[in-house]
Amino acid sequence: MQPSVRPSPLEQPTPGQPAQHDVAAVRRFNRYFTRRVGVLSDRYLERNRPLGQARLLFEIATATTQRELRERLGLDAGQLSRMLTALESQSLVRTRPDPADRRRRLIELTARGRRELAEQNRRADAFAAGILNGLTGDQRSRLLDSLGTAERLLRLAAITVESPVDPATAEARWCLDSYAAELDERFPGGFDSSILVTAEQLSPPAGAFVLARDDNGPVGCGAVRSLGDGAGELRHLWIAPHARGLGLGRRLLADLERLAADLGHRVLRLSTHPTLTEAIALYRGAGYRAVADYPGFEDPHATLCFERDLP
Repeated sequence: MQPSVRPSPLEQPTPGQPAQHDVAAVRRFNRYFTRRVGVLSDRYLERNRPLGQARLLFEIATATTQRELRERLGLDAGQLSRMLTALESQSLVRTRPDPADRRRRLIELTARGRRELAEQNRRADAFAAGILNGLTGDQRSRLLDSLGTAERLLRLAAITVESPVDPATAEARWCLDSYAAELDERFPGGFDSSILVTAEQLSPPAGAFVLARDDNGPVGCGAVRSLGDGAGELRHLWIAPHARGLGLGRRLLADLERLAADLGHRVLRLSTHPTLTEAIALYRGAGYRAVADYPGFEDPHATLCFERDLP
């Protein structure tokens, strides 16, 4: 049996930070993968353009404005302009003013651009198939499962959680409105949005509001308010549908528990509806136990109550 390798004292991470050998593993994979897919080549998929231009060509098929492309790809205006100029010089794309708003520029593929994109997709499919062809059926399944896990975790890592946040901001209200709209659809009798906790109840020291964002904007929220006598109440924990399944709910819950403890609460309570089975599973998995109605319980839609002692 090989002895286990322990990081040297110089490699010991500070609390909450990855170890140096973990960082090195990510960088090693990045170097291999970028070389394997041809990121460094100026002839991606053996075409006369680098990967950046090829990716832009792909995105133009579903994006219509320069602003949308910048936001989707994280490019600055100058870089995007240079890449578009290169594609226009090859007669693959064209830009024109938006008739509805002359300040905006619309971008679209030419007929030649559509043919080139079809060929690019064909070659990319062949490249991916070539990778899978080198593996057995079981190995393919393991690789695809690993890729799915990696994508979910990378998406989660890209999400930032800010706390506490002013619950009166436009982003916070958008999350709460989205939360209320979803419950209105899911609850048999609808949802009365007038029972949403007010901004005053969610502002320190009475409470706290947490907001999660990805590259495109807010994707989740949650709140804690005081019930008095050392107890806090968890309210309005919500994740946008496209951000679910990443582990963000548990991450937000942990942050809200920390905030509740910082506010001096010794126990955190919550109420929910039997329809919200995924939320119930989250709370049970985090150590919450079922209880009867608690002092300060005000949600007419909820029939289940839980609580957990805070460290």
